[in-house]
Amino acid sequence: MTRIVGEVMTSEVVEARRETPFKDVARLLDRHRISGVPVVDDDDKVLGVVSETDLIRHQAARPPHGRVRRGRESARGATPDATAAARATTAGELMSTPAITVHPEQRVADAARIMERRHVDRLPVVDEEDRLIGIATRRDLLRVFLRTDEEIGREVLEDVLTRAMCVPPHTVDVSVRDGMVTLQGRLEQRSGIPLAIQLTWRVDGVVGVVNNLTSRVDDTRPPERHTGGIAHPWPL
Repeated sequence: MTRIVGEVMTSEVVEARRETPFKDVARLLDRHRISGVPVVDDDDKVLGVVSETDLIRHQAARPPHGRVRRGRESARGATPDATAAARATTAGELMSTPAITVHPEQRVADAARIMERRHVDRLPVVDEEDRLIGIATRRDLLRVFLRTDEEIGREVLEDVLTRAMCVPPHTVDVSVRDGMVTLQGRLEQRSGIPLAIQLTWRVDGVVGVVNNLTSRVDDTRPPERHTGGIAHPWPL
């Protein structure tokens, strides 16, 4: 069965409020050994996320030796984002917005793609009213790859081949080694081969599929066309 975010997320979430001071945010990250916290309002709706990167950006934007720059000096060479980061003192001013969130019913694979595409290490999980109910980290999502080869093979055989594709028992042999699935056997129709491969890839924990399947009937080729008509013994 394909795993969803709600099954792997962490339900006990360390969070901050908009008014949480900078140093308190830093203490939260250090105390809980985490790399970021969601910032929520009074209704537990996610406003943004403060990460270690945001805190470091704040420190890097500060003038050296505590010297306060004013006037033209403060504007010279400083981007608006850097200036805002230097002046930030609360989680609401430090956080990155808008927050990138996921819902608990989304597939783990989809959440992983969002993390990779948006270059984030954590995703707040929200309910249908956008209230915070959990958080999914890269480590949480990696749990699906800790499944044993036996678990993966059983799911491919029972859920993919038997239930989804109605393949008769003992038609296809499924072997798994280190998450690599090998399918060997003979299906009734050739069109079932790419479907079996595609569904096997969707099983959590699968890292690759080796296809050794054949078919009894090639139903992917167009039927041969036979020209009909009456043969005339002489030209008309």
